Amino acid sequence: MNKPNIVSKNPVVLDLKAGTYWWCHCGLSKDQPFCDGSHKGTKFGPSKLEVTEQKKVALCQCKHTKNQPLCDGSHKDL
Repeated sequence: MNKPNIVSKNPVVLDLKAGTYWWCHCGLSKDQPFCDGSHKGTKFGPSKLEVTEQKKVALCQCKHTKNQPLCDGSHKDL
């Protein structure tokens, strides 16, 4: 697996509470957009997201963002 699996070409917008989250980079997790360990055996690993206070975030689902785990519009070029 050289490229991540594209889950969607649209970000998922979530209202997250303060805490630590692990964003799925491989696109194989059944708990999208969060990691469930499905990346094992691939070159991918999750990205840590620290949220210090409740806020709305747009998380990448195309898995090609250069600003992991946040959407940077890379899906427009796929």
